[in-house]
Amino acid sequence: MIEKVFKLTKTENKIIEKVIQDENIHYVHMILNKDEGLPEHFANSTVYMTIVSGSVSIKLNDGEVNLYKNGTVLKIPFETKMNVFNRQDEILELIVVKAPAPKK
Repeated sequence: MIEKVFKLTKTENKIIEKVIQDENIHYVHMILNKDEGLPEHFANSTVYMTIVSGSVSIKLNDGEVNLYKNGTVLKIPFETKMNVFNRQDEILELIVVKAPAPKK
């Protein structure tokens, strides 16, 4: 078999699963329920965030909080301060791709 197969967890509980972490990309699957989020942090690579379902509330650097709905893809530059959370009733599902893969 040439291809390598990866599976995403199907759940309604909070999950942050690192599906692929290699020298090329980091591919992360996240599910966040209402009032769940990530610790504030700085992007350690260019981040491509796909909102699969629900809506994400995100504050970048010192800007305003913006709400993005499912079907949206965000590109967030390297070293941007990020505050990501779900303030909606609907479960939020995200795919986050970091490319190139972070060096550290």
